[in-house]
Amino acid sequence: MTETVTLDRIAMLGRRLRAAGLGVSPDVVADMGVAASIVGFSEPAEFYWAMQAVVVNDRAQLPVFDKVFLDFFGLVTEPTHDVTVTQQTSALPALSVGEEEGGDEIEEEVDLQVGASGIERLSHRDFADLSPAETAEVSRLIAGMAWQPPLRNSRRRTKASRGDRPNLRRTFRKILGPEGDLIPLEWTALKQYQRPLILIADVSASMESYAEMFLVFAHAARQRFDKVETFVFSTKLTRITDEMQRRSIIAAMAGATASVDDWSGGTKIGEAFQTFNREWSRRVCRGGPYAVILSDGWDCGKAELLEREMSRLSRSMKRVVWLNPLSGREGYAPETRGMKAVLRYVDDFLPAASLHDLQGVVTLLDGLEKSA
Repeated sequence: MTETVTLDRIAMLGRRLRAAGLGVSPDVVADMGVAASIVGFSEPAEFYWAMQAVVVNDRAQLPVFDKVFLDFFGLVTEPTHDVTVTQQTSALPALSVGEEEGGDEIEEEVDLQVGASGIERLSHRDFADLSPAETAEVSRLIAGMAWQPPLRNSRRRTKASRGDRPNLRRTFRKILGPEGDLIPLEWTALKQYQRPLILIADVSASMESYAEMFLVFAHAARQRFDKVETFVFSTKLTRITDEMQRRSIIAAMAGATASVDDWSGGTKIGEAFQTFNREWSRRVCRGGPYAVILSDGWDCGKAELLEREMSRLSRSMKRVVWLNPLSGREGYAPETRGMKAVLRYVDDFLPAASLHDLQGVVTLLDGLEKSA
């Protein structure tokens, strides 16, 4: 890919992909432009993966995408998505052709299995150890997780064809009509609704790799839950719910990072929770929400403040799930000052360092109302 890539060329690529049968709408083309502005054009392999992450949402679309992409940039290497994708033998080496100062060809080999064995291999990999290609694949797997958020019964009732209690008002009203001789019974049943989900992520320097994947998880959650509120914190709390509403995860992440000015900073968990309790709790905690908090518990603030605010936060929630990427490691014990301050107010303490860990979170959330 030796020619200069511009936004006009990206728009043209979008038209080619749409003509080939892929669902590339104008919004998707806009997302392609956003992705290109994030990864840039200097690293062809990253540009390829960024475009693929935006356009492809089904495994069967990969061969079509690769063919159009290769033809568009005048490349001839055949992709091999049915078995293995490598930058040495598939579409990717052609995208990474270049020379270092010594004249050697730059080759970054990526052995990314895309079948069931590949998913199994990636599912237990620590997020901090993933390559860019593996990160893109794991992000797609997180977005495709099967969720069945639980429903709970409301105190209010609604009409139903097969309910558990007669609706006498509607029944008597029908007596006055032409069906009065039959007196058909009308029924009611309890309304059902999903509890809101509140996600709070630590984006300090020690949590950067895990926070990014957790936000992919948060972006996927908004498509399964009726109401999802997302907050991040480092030295202060920032609400990014609106940014997470964007259809493309790349656009959502770009908006989130742009709105947070203390990303990868220090950690003041107590002050962040204090801000949540004072400014947001009454607005977003109606309906008995579940709270999922991601943090390793390293805190630069006062332990007394953290414990007080965590106690207050837990009283606003139906259930508090705390995710610590370190908790799944052998020999780990929650000995940090921050973890000791919050554990007594936590209902579930789980790891969150891999795809397998996040799948466990989904399983927990799906079964909460059943176990209640």
